Amino acid sequence: MSVSTKEFKNVSYLWDDEKVASMKGDEVALLIYRSNLLGADLRLTNYGGGNTSCKAMAKDPLTGKDVEVMWVKGSGGDLGTMKRNGLAALYVDKLRALQNIYRGIEYEDEMVELFNHCIYDLASKAPSIDTPLHAFLPFKHIDHLHPDAAIAIAAAKDGKKITQELFQGTIGWVEWQKPGFDLGLKLKECLDANSGIRGIMLGSHGLFTWGDTSYESYINTLAVIDRCADYLNENIGKTKPVFGGAKIQSLPKEERLAKAGTLAPVLRGFCSSESRMIGHFTDDERVLEYINSKDLSRLAPLGTSCPDHFLRTKISPLVLPLDASEDVSNVKDIKEKLAPEFEAYRKMYADYYNTCKHPNSPAMRDANPVVILYPGVGMFTFAKNKQTARVAAEFYINAINVMKGAEAISEYTSLPRQEAFNIEYWLLEEAKLQRLPKPKALTGRIALVTGSGGGIGKAIAKKFAEEGACVILSDNNVDRLGLAKDEFNKEFGKDSFAHSELDVTDFTTIQKTFHLAALAFGGIDIIVNNAGLSISKPIEEHTEADWYLLYDVLVKGQFFVTQAGVEIMRKQAIGGDVLNIVSKNALVSGPNNAAYGAAKAAQLHMSRLNAAELGKDKIHVNVVNPDAVISGSNIWNNGWAEGRAKAYGITVEELPAYYAKRTLLNESILPEDIANACFAFVGGLLNKSTGNILNVDGGVAAAFLR
Repeated sequence: MSVSTKEFKNVSYLWDDEKVASMKGDEVALLIYRSNLLGADLRLTNYGGGNTSCKAMAKDPLTGKDVEVMWVKGSGGDLGTMKRNGLAALYVDKLRALQNIYRGIEYEDEMVELFNHCIYDLASKAPSIDTPLHAFLPFKHIDHLHPDAAIAIAAAKDGKKITQELFQGTIGWVEWQKPGFDLGLKLKECLDANSGIRGIMLGSHGLFTWGDTSYESYINTLAVIDRCADYLNENIGKTKPVFGGAKIQSLPKEERLAKAGTLAPVLRGFCSSESRMIGHFTDDERVLEYINSKDLSRLAPLGTSCPDHFLRTKISPLVLPLDASEDVSNVKDIKEKLAPEFEAYRKMYADYYNTCKHPNSPAMRDANPVVILYPGVGMFTFAKNKQTARVAAEFYINAINVMKGAEAISEYTSLPRQEAFNIEYWLLEEAKLQRLPKPKALTGRIALVTGSGGGIGKAIAKKFAEEGACVILSDNNVDRLGLAKDEFNKEFGKDSFAHSELDVTDFTTIQKTFHLAALAFGGIDIIVNNAGLSISKPIEEHTEADWYLLYDVLVKGQFFVTQAGVEIMRKQAIGGDVLNIVSKNALVSGPNNAAYGAAKAAQLHMSRLNAAELGKDKIHVNVVNPDAVISGSNIWNNGWAEGRAKAYGITVEELPAYYAKRTLLNESILPEDIANACFAFVGGLLNKSTGNILNVDGGVAAAFLR
């Protein structure tokens, strides 16, 4: 096998000889480099999917003798980002010797525990179930990937025949079988029966390719996938319309997004019947072509073929019985229409579980759909966190690509229901799920924090993100918002937050921000009304403009942000929290702040009124009263610090110490202290508390509630 070209039409050649030269023949470094290149191109493999390996000589730490060691991607992880600690390192001779004690396919799960007796590097990653698939092949470098182009052939009704003809016998074929020790032996049997082949296609699953060097494996992998893609491109639309042709037309982009944002909280509510889910929406052109097609009703119920796709997207999607032009703003009517669809899906899933389960199967998991298709509009996905929901969408697009290709060259076939169940409820897969970290306190929650460009707001947003929430950063100061966005992206990653310019006095920007929350995450669970400003003046110096500005931002802003958020919470019907950041000044009289203190008192009493009204919706409304939070706070701008210093007869520089000394605890109050108080309300320990006030002021006796 020899491939010399570096020119490919459907995949990217990324190999850099200068970078490779610096690795000086380190086979493990070359494996990691090759893996990262392969994982960087989603046309080659999906996120977290596939595995790569190399076999090289190393010193046995006990005997000092040279032994052959296999480095292979360990359990979990992603090829595109994998580092050395993502590899498992095992003795090749010990792995192959496991054949001597293998009791047959009924017992192959017990072999996974025996992999641990073959580990060479005790600090390496846990070996994955695919380890024997690499071990029994003799090649130094092996790539196992899930490229859409190859799976389209592997999942076609005539996949074996097409593979033989397309590659003229140089690619072998192994029928579908659950990954494991026995499949590794089947790969070796295929190679022994077809000497000189350059790869093996796994029915309904993926592709194995190899080479004597890392580069040879890389270039062979690209060449095989490129040829598969070429073949599909030559045939797609050639003899029949894609997916049978269009049945309906998509709405214009702006209308799609408007409808999706309106409907997302309703769908999220249905999908959160067992636990809160986070949503993702896409109207990718590949999705629209599929969901608008005549063949959607035939293909969607079949489900996916590749195990990686299936594990992320569930047995099949839910297709909404809604016209693209239908009005979805009437919550009562749309819920009445969709409720039976979700009930039917849950029943279908329960029947699937009960029909296919084994005596030792894990308990049935959440029966709600992961993938929801809205013809003419787009695709929603719901999962425990944003990354999982986003990746589920990516995997279903992979599945769409596979169906498109398979239908063009033959007929698409999915995994039989029992095989699918055996993968989904595999005891080894269940063990992997049980090893995952426990969810954080705010996992599955979506929080909007107004004024979160800095100070108290940013501290609250950070605390919530640290505890697992998805956060919408919002501020009317674009520069502060941009800095906060960069900070959150670096610290928490793109899936943890969205951002929106928000002026709480402008209802248009309020609506825009909540629409963003619905599109980005599916809805809202927590509203933190933190945006504010302050004006400190004697009564005779206050102007009408001062008065209206304070009331517009603090009172009207709190009201209309809450009103818009409650509308979404009611759509979801899973409760929620409203936290209002008020002030000690709502309770304590002081000089030179009549308008500010009055507005704060209005905020406080509005919170009580909202708590009384929203309790029936399981929406908690609580108040945190800070005092003298100087660090990073906007409140000290616009002359407030000077005004307060003048009122107390001290200098601005003396204010921090003055505020600390007047507290019972003699403590300065920091933004993080307010953030912790907010978390106390929403973190799970106060689920039966509403209408409460928590002072975070170091102890100001005059502010004691009585």
